[in-house]
Amino acid sequence: MTFQAMQSGRDVIFSPEEMSALRKDFPIFDTDVYGKTLTFLDSAASAQKPQAVIDTLQQFYSHEYANIHRGVYYLSQLATEKYEHARETIRDFINAAHSNEVIFVRGATEAINLVAQTYGRQYLTAGDEVVLSQMEHHSNIVPWQMLRDEKGLILRVSPIDREGNFLFDEYEKLLSEKTKLVAITHVSNALGTITPIKKIIAAAHKVGAKVLVDGCQALPHTRVDVQDLDADFYVFSGHKIYGPTGVGILYGKQELLDAMPPYHGGGEMIRSVTFEKTEYNTLPFKFEAGTPNIAGGIGLATALDYVSGVGIDRIARHEADLLSYAQQAMSEIEGLKLVGTAQEKSGIVSFTMDCAHPHDIGTILDQNGIAIRAGHHCAQPLMDFYDVPATARASFGLYNTKTDVDNLVAGLQKVKNIFA
Repeated sequence: MTFQAMQSGRDVIFSPEEMSALRKDFPIFDTDVYGKTLTFLDSAASAQKPQAVIDTLQQFYSHEYANIHRGVYYLSQLATEKYEHARETIRDFINAAHSNEVIFVRGATEAINLVAQTYGRQYLTAGDEVVLSQMEHHSNIVPWQMLRDEKGLILRVSPIDREGNFLFDEYEKLLSEKTKLVAITHVSNALGTITPIKKIIAAAHKVGAKVLVDGCQALPHTRVDVQDLDADFYVFSGHKIYGPTGVGILYGKQELLDAMPPYHGGGEMIRSVTFEKTEYNTLPFKFEAGTPNIAGGIGLATALDYVSGVGIDRIARHEADLLSYAQQAMSEIEGLKLVGTAQEKSGIVSFTMDCAHPHDIGTILDQNGIAIRAGHHCAQPLMDFYDVPATARASFGLYNTKTDVDNLVAGLQKVKNIFA
């Protein structure tokens, strides 16, 4: 029996029976790695997929596939209906005001580049300041550096302390009438730090700046209401919230999207074309040139429905319990140092060990069926801040258990024994 078939709807952390049923929704956990049961602790990189998402993709490609928005025949109309219903599901999940504020893209990276190359290129000028944080993923650094070099912008970096806490007072000191955009993470992918995003947005708006939020690591783990946050732009990738790869979302306030030029030119994003001029389509299609990842969009909606069925508040509490358990257990391993112990954290644990490089840690754990991430996590400036080349990172999803943490701790003891 699947989790959604049996779950009681109680607002409590999962019972053992519910947890067992939930894990059965994810067929990947029937996989052995080197003869050992898979312990998957890399959801921050990309989450596993429930059977419901896999079934949606198979059903669409097997029985419902056609291109959308153009055909008058049954399959095209059915695919269009499902795709636009998916957009509405996403709108509801993040509580956007209108479905035309939901733009399908390939992922958060493309969404950030879209904003940089449309809003940024049109409205930012030489001397304008863009504020980032010390914790940003490369995808929320490099596009702004490219625009800086093109337009003569100034990038400001909001600091953190050694525990990984976002220093809000220091952030406020960076804001001025020169600040035109704040581009900042909601949850750090390398540390798990949860930023005070609503306060960050409000402070930026006081000086007239717009705010783009990287929500990749937040949306799978906590409730997000873009209207309550008052975010100008909010981006996320489908594959991190149990959906397919190759699809993501740019949310933008309608008045901002209306005023922005298109990002790509081609089919779908036009209303009319002559060799003399082109009239662009309305939202959201103005930013969706070409044939999209139709199955991906529909699959993403199924993933969001799945998360809603499990209960985002229950997921958040479950993962907070796992995080507390893991940090306590790992802190007792001699020679292991936790990197990032902020007061407000999501289910990510980064660490180093005196005896082994993070890549060696990852390799040995892998031989024991344990999947973690090792490297700079596309956050090299943050690694430089901590004066380390890399960290090992364990990250939790809704399907993880304390047994997974116990397996990780046992694996780390093996690392110690090998290098002792």
